Amino acid sequence: MAQQSGVSTRFLVQLESGQGNISVRRLVELATALDTSAAALLTTIGASDPPPIVALLGLRGAGKTTVGRRLAKRLARRFVELDRRIEETADLSLAEIFALHGEDYYRKLESDVLRQVLLEQEPIVLATGGGLVTSADTYQLLRHGAVTVWLRARPEDHWNRVVRQGDRRPMADHPQAMADLRTLLAAREPLYASASIVVDTSSRPITKVVDAVERAVQAATGN
Repeated sequence: MAQQSGVSTRFLVQLESGQGNISVRRLVELATALDTSAAALLTTIGASDPPPIVALLGLRGAGKTTVGRRLAKRLARRFVELDRRIEETADLSLAEIFALHGEDYYRKLESDVLRQVLLEQEPIVLATGGGLVTSADTYQLLRHGAVTVWLRARPEDHWNRVVRQGDRRPMADHPQAMADLRTLLAAREPLYASASIVVDTSSRPITKVVDAVERAVQAATGN
């Protein structure tokens, strides 16, 4: 569609999320690519849009999968993990992607797959990778196409949740693991904090966290 209309993929996402400001000329080009008229397209744009994507942010152990599954059930939406979609696209596990191709390749896949998810326009609850916020263009794309929710937690919460899941890799042969976790979280906090919604998950049962996220999303979207 971007190639046929001359409108960039990023701007198409902004238009579909209701945040793009299109000129008359571009509107005509887009309508032509869709084999319709500008007037008919304006009528379609004016119709009620589906609820936006709710995207959960946070480091590993933030609770994105646990909260995401419960929130999706409450909102009658499908739950999607972006990393799983990336693995399906690459036909490789995340470990294999990083080992064979490196982080730059993963970040490109992450951006491409996210763009595809947004273009599908399906109301979903999306769990994102912990490092997505470090890619400025990808994070901007997500913020334009979704209601973003940072599940904020203390370093100790992230650590304990991962360990409770049976994964002891964070501490294996790495005595500085907790210090590194604190440093990483501190570096990314300003990026996470720019999300549409921030919900503190520390010392709160999962049900209360889901309640808080649901209320905040409904307030933000009017649904």
